[in-house]
Amino acid sequence: MKRGDLLLVSGILAAALLVMVPRWVQGGQISEKNHNISKTAVIKVEGEVYRTVKLTKEEQTIEIRTDRGYNLLKVHDYGIEMADADCPDKVCLTFGFRSRQGDTIVCLPHRVIVEIEGASGEGGGADAVI
Repeated sequence: MKRGDLLLVSGILAAALLVMVPRWVQGGQISEKNHNISKTAVIKVEGEVYRTVKLTKEEQTIEIRTDRGYNLLKVHDYGIEMADADCPDKVCLTFGFRSRQGDTIVCLPHRVIVEIEGASGEGGGADAVI
């Protein structure tokens, strides 16, 4: 490798670090401004609204029992996750913790959909412009 190649690679790595370091420093912290935005999770079973839940820091559980099966949702830390399900494939458990507006959790065998919505007038725009 020539000296020019090393300088080019070093420059690219330095630029990448300058972009990524602020994200690493924040880690998974939720900024205080995001706590002020009220978010709700709309839980639908077979296309009909089953329940609407406000996403709060306090932990709460929601059991969904239908003829198709059982799902357990857990609300905590301003987000929601599928904690348990008796469906055969358990794909809904792989969605993990969801807290951003527009995030979804889906259990196809039980026809359960969880969608996170923000305050009225929030979102609906582009995430980024390139």
